[in-house]
Amino acid sequence: MAKVAILLADGFETIEALAPADVLRRAGEDVSLVTINALPHVTTAHGIGVDCDATLDEYDFGACGLIVLPGGMPGTTNLRANERACELTRQFMSEKRLGAICAAPSILAELGLLDGRVATCYPGCEGAFPAGVRPEELGVYTDDNIVTASGPGFAVDFGLALLELLEGAEAAQRIAAGMLVGR
Repeated sequence: MAKVAILLADGFETIEALAPADVLRRAGEDVSLVTINALPHVTTAHGIGVDCDATLDEYDFGACGLIVLPGGMPGTTNLRANERACELTRQFMSEKRLGAICAAPSILAELGLLDGRVATCYPGCEGAFPAGVRPEELGVYTDDNIVTASGPGFAVDFGLALLELLEGAEAAQRIAAGMLVGR
């Protein structure tokens, strides 16, 4: 079982955080919703209030094996503006595992972390992507220790790909079957 932190900022895309959290928790992973806010509450891009498990300052990232960056606006902009979130992104890209969906992979590009990698994002958010990084087809892509996805319609598959990264294809297939998701 892995410890997973889903980093949340006001304005995140609801399904891009909660669908992966659901998939991973179904598999028994220790998933925490961690906000960059001073208090453990955030509001989604669609005005839904979410109580988080911890704040960025409270959570123990030393024991964490994966961080997830959901997209949405202005959630992605808010995550990118937080230096601690950017520091964690650099650390997890180089030493552990990371997932980013929708607009959030643009953070990886802006931090110079996508050279020589395969990654996708929401159409129109690829401005800082290095040439040749982004496949033409939308979807979910795994490249070594990172998983990226194109947008909200891929949120469940994104969660399953994160699970596969952590526990292998058999675990992901088992959870997908239980959710009636064709894979």
